[in-house]
Amino acid sequence: MSILQEFKDFALKGNVVDMAVGIIIGGAFGTIVQSLVKDVLMPPIGMLLGGVDFSDIKLTLKAAADGKDAVTMNIGVFLNNVISFLIVALAVFALIKAINELRKRFEREKPAASPVPPASEVYLKEIRDALVKKA
Repeated sequence: MSILQEFKDFALKGNVVDMAVGIIIGGAFGTIVQSLVKDVLMPPIGMLLGGVDFSDIKLTLKAAADGKDAVTMNIGVFLNNVISFLIVALAVFALIKAINELRKRFEREKPAASPVPPASEVYLKEIRDALVKKA
């Protein structure tokens, strides 16, 4: 089998296509969550804390000098990203929990299949029944 054929088989498997769709939707979801944190959640929190814009919270390590920008640790941006991560993690947790609940519900509703006895057991029962008939 050629390398091109192997790659084609791999790339067109359902798992790879599903994963690609998941990554695309996840990227779009991440953008929405970042906007939720930055534009919806953080302004009221900043207002409650005295009009602080979290994205402006910085720790200056070296002041600007000689036409060079200041060196800063952008703590507010980091906090925004941490909150975004927590929201995404909570949403993924809720989604997985819902999927697991649905699986459990379907498993409970599905009738249990009667176990198939091994062939040797079936033969022994046939022999027993034949012996009972002769007696």
